[in-house]
Amino acid sequence: MIAYILYTALAGLVILPFLLYRKNPYLWADLKQSILFFKIGSHLAKVARQKPFYSILDSFLDKVAKQPHKRFILFGESHYTYSQADKESNKAARALSALAALKEGDTVALFLGNEPQFVFIWLALFKLGCRASFLNYNIRSKSLLHCFSCCEAKVLVAGADLQGAVEEVLPSLNQMGVRVFILSEKIHVEGIESLSDKIQLASDQPLSPQLRANITIKSPALYIYTSGTTGLPKAAIINHERLWMASFLQTFAGVHSDDIIYVFLPLYHTSGFMMGLCGAIERGITVVIKPKFSASQFWNDCRKYNVTVIQYIGEIMRYLCNTPERDNDRDHKVRLAVGNGIRADTWADFLKRFGDIRICECYGATESNVGFVNYIGKVGAIGKEHFLHKIGCPYALIKYDTEKEEPVRDSRGFCIKVPRGETGLLVGKIGNRTPFSGYAKNKQQTEKKKLCDVFEKGDLYFNSGDLLNIDNEGFVFFQDRIGDTFRWKGENVATTEVADHLLMVNCIEEANVYGVKVPGHEGRIGMAALKLKENMDFDSNATYQHVKNYLPTYARPRFIRIQDALELTGTFKQMKVTLAKEGFNPAITGDPLFYLEDNKGYVPMTQEIFSSIAEGRIRL
Repeated sequence: MIAYILYTALAGLVILPFLLYRKNPYLWADLKQSILFFKIGSHLAKVARQKPFYSILDSFLDKVAKQPHKRFILFGESHYTYSQADKESNKAARALSALAALKEGDTVALFLGNEPQFVFIWLALFKLGCRASFLNYNIRSKSLLHCFSCCEAKVLVAGADLQGAVEEVLPSLNQMGVRVFILSEKIHVEGIESLSDKIQLASDQPLSPQLRANITIKSPALYIYTSGTTGLPKAAIINHERLWMASFLQTFAGVHSDDIIYVFLPLYHTSGFMMGLCGAIERGITVVIKPKFSASQFWNDCRKYNVTVIQYIGEIMRYLCNTPERDNDRDHKVRLAVGNGIRADTWADFLKRFGDIRICECYGATESNVGFVNYIGKVGAIGKEHFLHKIGCPYALIKYDTEKEEPVRDSRGFCIKVPRGETGLLVGKIGNRTPFSGYAKNKQQTEKKKLCDVFEKGDLYFNSGDLLNIDNEGFVFFQDRIGDTFRWKGENVATTEVADHLLMVNCIEEANVYGVKVPGHEGRIGMAALKLKENMDFDSNATYQHVKNYLPTYARPRFIRIQDALELTGTFKQMKVTLAKEGFNPAITGDPLFYLEDNKGYVPMTQEIFSSIAEGRIRL
C-alpha cells in the first residue's frame, strides 16, 4: 500500500510540470524571469546599501581595472579602449574643474551630438560629482533657452558644429551668468571659450573619489527632456537609482559580456544613453556610436563592426524594411534587437527579411515609474505581466473618458479597474520603491502627472498617459496616447489603429493620424497626414475602399493631407500638435488635401468645400 502511494506521488510529481505547462505554456520563461528579477533586485539593494555609494561611474572604473584594453567605443574609423576613455574623461574633468570651478552638485548642460566626446564629458562630470543636463541638439532659440533654464546649469558645453545655435542665444546666456564652452581649439567670439585645447593640455591622472563623496543613490544624476510633442520639453529628473534600473534592461534582454551594441539613437535621450550606453557599461561591452540613423548604411555598419545587438525606437524597423532588398540582407551577426514602438506587421516583415533576430520589445517612459518587457517575444506585445514585477511595481489599468479627458470614477469617487481584454489608462503607484521625481522647475506639470485617491483615500499614482490592453495570457499591448485618442460621434478612435490600416494601402509609406476640431461639432474628426511611396501618386479610390472595408464610419479619416515628409521628433515620434492646429484649411496647409465625400470617396479639398463645412452647409 505504501509503495503504491509512493509510486502514485512520484508519478504525480512527474506529470505536474506537464499539467502546469499545458495551463501556462510560458511557465518556464516566467520562472526564468523570476530568477532574473530576484538577482537584479538583490544587486540593486546591495548597491543602495553600499558605502560609499557605488554608481554607474564606479561600475565603469571597475571595468577599466578589469579590462583596460578592451574596446569601449567604436566611432567611424576611431576606437577607444576602456582605459583610454577613462583617461580622456580625467583630462576633461580637470580642464572643466580648473576653468569653471565646478563642485559637487553643480549642473552642466551638454549640447552635443552622438560622438565620443559626449561620453567623455559626461564621465568627467560624474567624476566631479556634477549633474548633466542633456539638451536635444535639434532645438533652437526659445526652446533651447527654455530647456537650459529648467535645470539651472552653470556651464554649457557644446559641440563645434552647434556653435551657430549657441550664438543665437548667447546674449541671454551671458545675462544668466553662464560659462559657455565650445569643443574647439580656437574661438573668436566674445562670451564663448574654447575647450578642446584645454582638455588636450590637462593631466589624465585619476581624480579623487572625495569630489563626489556626498552623492547617494537618491541624488539627481541627469536631466533628460521629454520630446515636446505636446508643447515645450520638460526636464525629467533622473536620479542614480533610476539610472541603475534602466541600465539593467540589457540584462533582462539577454545581452552577454562579449556582445557589441550599435547605438545610433540620440545620446541625449533615455533609450540611447540610459538603456544603450549605461547598459553597455554595466555589462562591460563594446559600443558602436553612430552620429545619426541611416537606413541605407545600417546593415553595412553592423557587418563592419561585427554588431550583435541593435537598438530601435519608433519607426526605425519599418524604415529598414522599406529599403531595397539585397542578397546579403541576412549576412550579419545581429542576434538581438532591443527597443520599443515596433508595429506587429513590421515585426513579422523584419524577421522574415533579416533573419532569426530575437526582438525584445519594451515599454516605459523617461519619467515613468512602471515599465514592461516582452521577454517571451510575442509579436505585437510591448510586455508581459509578471507577478514579482507587479508586487514590486504596483500598477493598474483604469477606465478613462476620452471626451472629458479624465478617469472614470465610481459613486465613492474611486477609479475603476478595467477587466482583462479591455483598454484602460495605465497608472503606477507612487511609493518608496516606485517614486516619481517629476520635472525640474515645473511643479504644475509634475502635479498634472499625479492621480490622487485612485483606489483608496490618500493613495497616489503616476498617470502614464497611455492606453493599454492586457489579454488573458498577461501580454500587454499598446493602444494609444490619451492625447492622441479622440472622440467622434460618441465613439473613441485610436489613432495607431487607423494608421495601421492606412499603411496597408499600397501607395502609402507613412501615416500620422490625429483629430481636428470642426466648427459646430462636438469632439474631433479624423485626419491623416500621409507620405506616399516613391514615384507613386495618392490612390484615392484604393484608400477609400480600404477604409470603407476595414474601419467603422466614425474612424475613417475624413481629411487626408499629403506631405513630402512627416515631421518627427529626435526620438522618431510623430508630431501631431501643429498638424491638428492647422487642420484642413487649404489656405493654411499648403499641402494637397483630400475630403471624404459621402458615398463618393476622397475628392480634392477646395476652399469652397472648407467654407461649406465651416459655415455648416455641409454636415459631417
